[in-house]
Amino acid sequence: MQSTPDEVLIGRIANGDRLAMQVLFARYHVRVFRFVVRLVRDETNAEDVISEVFLDVWRQAGRFEGRSTVATWLLAIARFKAISALRRRRDEELDAAGAMEEPTDDSGMALEKKDKSAMIRKCLLGLSVEHREIIDLVYYHEKSVKEVAEIVRIPESTVKTRMFYARRRLAELLKSEGIERGWP
Repeated sequence: MQSTPDEVLIGRIANGDRLAMQVLFARYHVRVFRFVVRLVRDETNAEDVISEVFLDVWRQAGRFEGRSTVATWLLAIARFKAISALRRRRDEELDAAGAMEEPTDDSGMALEKKDKSAMIRKCLLGLSVEHREIIDLVYYHEKSVKEVAEIVRIPESTVKTRMFYARRRLAELLKSEGIERGWP
């Protein structure tokens, strides 16, 4: 069952096969979780979204048309659910962003300041949700412009425009942190 193609698993899920659902979940839950957590920026909210995503997969598997890969379909569902969660939690998100504390200057924090990946993650959070999701899908999920357009449900030209502005803004943020290169 582990080597069963995704499309076959979806067909089995549509017929109520719980084992197929377990296999699909095992195959994709980490990947989808990482995508969602980058959008909602909260692990607890991301866990809630993941539950909704795979519940929808269980309920809607019969409607999968195969116009995209199963991975792209899952990320599209996850994106929709994450944006819905962000809308529901908009006030909480704004409060959390305003309450970020400056780290103290002890030796442990000095080491963290030098950690490029931590700085890049911090700078990614400085991007808008629209730009962050484009960067995430292209660089971390290795999706093509066409696949990103399908997931986000926007024209390919808009994906390219958002990518341009996201990369430009990310470069500005990284430069302000003292990092000239070292990101995707």
